[in-house]
Amino acid sequence: MDRVYWFDGKDFPNERHITKAKSVRIYDGDDKTTFDSGSLTLTNFRLTWTDDAQKDRIIALNLSLVKKIDFESSGLFSSAKIVVHLSKPPKEKPSGPKQASSNNFIKLSFRNGGHEEFGRSFKNSLTLKDWEKVSAPPAKKEAAPEISIRHVGIGGIERKIQEKYEQTDESITMAFKDLDALIEKAKDMVSLAERFSKKLNDKEISVTDDETVAFKSYLLSMGIDNPVTRETHGSGNRYHQELAKELASFLKDNLEREGGVMTVTDVYCRFNRARGMELVSPDDVANAAKLFQQLNLPMRLRKFDSGVLVIQSLSQTEDQMIAATTETISEKGPLSSEELGHLLGLAITLAKERLLLSEKAGKLCRDDSVEGLRFYVNEFIRDS
Repeated sequence: MDRVYWFDGKDFPNERHITKAKSVRIYDGDDKTTFDSGSLTLTNFRLTWTDDAQKDRIIALNLSLVKKIDFESSGLFSSAKIVVHLSKPPKEKPSGPKQASSNNFIKLSFRNGGHEEFGRSFKNSLTLKDWEKVSAPPAKKEAAPEISIRHVGIGGIERKIQEKYEQTDESITMAFKDLDALIEKAKDMVSLAERFSKKLNDKEISVTDDETVAFKSYLLSMGIDNPVTRETHGSGNRYHQELAKELASFLKDNLEREGGVMTVTDVYCRFNRARGMELVSPDDVANAAKLFQQLNLPMRLRKFDSGVLVIQSLSQTEDQMIAATTETISEKGPLSSEELGHLLGLAITLAKERLLLSEKAGKLCRDDSVEGLRFYVNEFIRDS
């Protein structure tokens, strides 16, 4: 960028306009500059860039200082670019936006396209060298420009991958900074909820019993109050035991609403949503569920013949599920798993397991046709 100078609007003798492009950004090497969006004009002597927002902010670059140009293809998150390689700056040059730069090239980013047409005209101007035919700008005679294509071959691919990696790494770093701030805010909210809960329990604020019950229900609806964590209960068996108790308490009402059975995947999602920022892993949920029987909790981890893992309430026996499924099909007629799930408010996976369980018990029989798999009441057993 130390070859670029502020343009005063004066044309060179015999200078003529060749082509123009809009929405062009200028880079100093690979670094962004404040020249973010402007109109780029090519003449037979120089390039000029005019800021879209500040029309009097114009910079120029003499073509006599251009050694060669490269083309950089567009990517998923980047525009196509023309890379302009520059010779050393002259000893005497007009005032510019940057007096010294460690880069010997600039990039012209064409955000609205048009780089191919502009590049062809640019190459042609460099080949003609009109500035050598007249006493135009003072410039050292240079060899004919070389035109090459960047990002071609293994070297170009590796460079492009590195650029993508750096952009992704920067985005991830910013995302985690935002996440850290969110976690800090969430901790403050949990602490505030705990203080409110303690005040309600200790009756330190003047509210009626009805208001106390209502406010507690609001707090509980926001999630699990004071969730079990490894920091508070260690990382061994004691942590999983306390987590199993918390999970059983959380699932008590949920299982009743879901007919006594929920898939482990549904349990995992709902449990983590209720815990807020204190998330647990799938392994922790599975290990906690395995302890239900050992801790005499009113539910069990069960695996169906198909391999589907569920958590089932002890109040919902296998015989009850079979009876309810058979009764529904007796009333509604033959049903598919999708139709049964819709009628009973169950996930399709659980509805299918109920049908297969009832079929295994001999209460239902199947009809697998072009219309899909449907289950009927076994008339032979019903009539016997």
